[in-house]
Order: sequence, then structure tokens, then C-alpha cells
Amino acid sequence: MTLDVTTLDIVNMRERIDEIDATIIRLWQERAGLSQQIGEARLAAGGTRLVLSREQQILDRFRDGIGDGGTQLALLVLRAGRGNL
Repeated sequence: MTLDVTTLDIVNMRERIDEIDATIIRLWQERAGLSQQIGEARLAAGGTRLVLSREQQILDRFRDGIGDGGTQLALLVLRAGRGNL
């Protein structure tokens, strides 16, 4: 069976990818900002900057949802919000 994809189909799919990328970037920035606010609030209240059990939940969620590569993506997402350790 051959896949009959026209040039127009490819253009349309690439446009949709660009839209998805823009959404991912916007959400990434929003998430990083929220994470930074939470870290600042925890520090101001005398707590720690990060909670390891929460980070593990996020790592697990990404791995379960994406597969093995999800862990690497989760690490990048976490770093965006809290910076390097």
C-alpha cells in the first residue's frame, strides 16, 4: 500500500506542526513561570526550592505518557522552571 500525500498535504501538515510548536513554546514559558513562582513562594515560607517527590511524579508522568524519551523531556521541563541544580 502506498501513501498518496500531495505537496499541499505536506504544506498543510507543516503549518499544523508550526501551530503546535507555537503552543508548546507558549505553554513551556507559562509552566516555567509558574514553577519559578512556586519555588520563590516555598523559599519565602522557609521551605526548600524543590520537592523531590513532586519532581519524581513529573518524571513518572512524562515517562508513562511518552515512553523512555519522556524522562529526558521531563528533565528539560523541570530545569526550565527551577534552573540547574
